[in-house]
Parts: sequence; C-alpha cells; structure tokens
Amino acid sequence: MKILCPETKVEKGSISVEDLGLLMLDHFQITISHQLIQKMMGNNVVVISCDAHHLPHGIMLPLYGHTEHSDRIKDQLEASEPLKKQLWKQTVECKIENQKEVLKRLGNYYEPMIDYQNNVKSGDITNMEGIAAQHYWKYLISLDFLRQRFGDSPNQFFNFGYSVLRSIVARAIVETGLLPVLGIFHKNKYNPYCLADDLMEPYRPFIDLLVMQWLETNPETEELTKEFKAFILQIATKDVKIGDKTRPLLVAVKTTATSLYKCYTGEKRTISYPELI
Repeated sequence: MKILCPETKVEKGSISVEDLGLLMLDHFQITISHQLIQKMMGNNVVVISCDAHHLPHGIMLPLYGHTEHSDRIKDQLEASEPLKKQLWKQTVECKIENQKEVLKRLGNYYEPMIDYQNNVKSGDITNMEGIAAQHYWKYLISLDFLRQRFGDSPNQFFNFGYSVLRSIVARAIVETGLLPVLGIFHKNKYNPYCLADDLMEPYRPFIDLLVMQWLETNPETEELTKEFKAFILQIATKDVKIGDKTRPLLVAVKTTATSLYKCYTGEKRTISYPELI
C-alpha cells in the first residue's frame, strides 16, 4: 500500500497490507482505491473512518473471515442461556480485576474492588459491574466525575480509545468466524456489535491506563490531537499477559475470541482474558 501526499502526489511511504491490523482514516482528502479495500478485506484489516470531529464514525470489516463460518455461527446460535450467563460472570470478574490493578498501580483506593469481584454471580444479577464502576471512576479521575459518552473532559479521551478497541475486538470476532451482533450479554436491536461490546470489557482498563498516562504528561489539553491518537493506537501492540504467555493486544484479542468459540463447542469452560503486566 503506497501513501501519497494529496497535494503533490509524491509518495510519502508504503507498507505491506499483510502487516496491517487496522487503518484509521482521519482526513476528508484521503482517497483509497477499491482494489486496496478488497486487499484489506482479504487480510482482515479493520478500516476505521473518522467524522468531522475526528472521532471514529464507522468501521469496515469483511463479511466473514473463517473457512468454517456457517458451522461456527450455528454453534454460536445454539449456545445455552446458562452458558452465556457463566461466560458473562467470567467477563465481569476479569474486568473488575483489571480495573483494580489500574487503581493499584496508580496508587489509588482499590480495596473495595476485591469484594465486588468476589461477589459476582452468574449473569451478574447483582450488577457488581456497575457498582464496581462507580468506585472505579471516582478514584480513577475524581469523586464528582461522571463517565458518559458525551460528558465533560476527560470523557472524550476514553471514548476515542474505546472506539479503537471496539474495532480491534470486532476484527478478531469476524476472523474467528463468529457474528459480532450476537452477544453473550449485550442485547440491542440497534447495535451490530453486541459481542464486541461484551468481549472488550476486560480490555477497557488497558485503554484507561494509556489515557491516564497521557493525561499525566498533558494535563492541560482537552483536544484529541494527532499526537494523542498516535499514542492510543499503540494499544494494538501493547503487551498483555494471556494464559501463561505475553502477547501483543491485537493477538491476545484473537485468543479471547477463539476461546469463546471453544466454550460454545464445549472444548473449554472459561474464556481466555488478559491481565495487566
């Protein structure tokens, strides 16, 4: 893939499509050929398009990314409700564990998170995820901070990071041969990425830690600068611990999606989720 300056048409660089995991388009003068789009879809590259506010607005993925696509969807559709409730319990437990580690590393009050994690029930019927989140955001940012999609700063930094993460997770789901729309917990007829929203939950703290590192060195900025976006896009290559191995997050997410499929087929009983290292 060649990168040309839009004004002079001079080549500014090139990269092999096979080496791409995701491509973010954040300028209205960018043009890409249909041939290149097809090449990226054939290599499971997720393409993220940004809007006039430089926020991720849409993603492009191949319709399927696995040779056993129909068989895998059949297994996904036949997953029982008790199984999905147990898988959601595991998801919430891991998310709270990673949130606890973020607070601990930053020297913030984390102890109640241990009890929240230990009290997660099947299907999280007591909403430990929400209760833990209230504590987490208060002691991550401030006691009066409200985590909202369109809330005050620094919400915009987390929102951008989560959009990138969601795209990475959706890519892994499609590559595994599953449907992103069929979640294990999230159910919304207007949401085509329910499963991505499920599986990304334990990965969110990795974005949170990156954002907090950015805010520590850039305390006055409220803009989603080019430098911030480049910083957040490093998330794909950040090392995480998954199982007994250390892997880049982009690879770890595929491990998570594959383990979910094995839970559907009965080969496994637990999803492989990441730990902060």
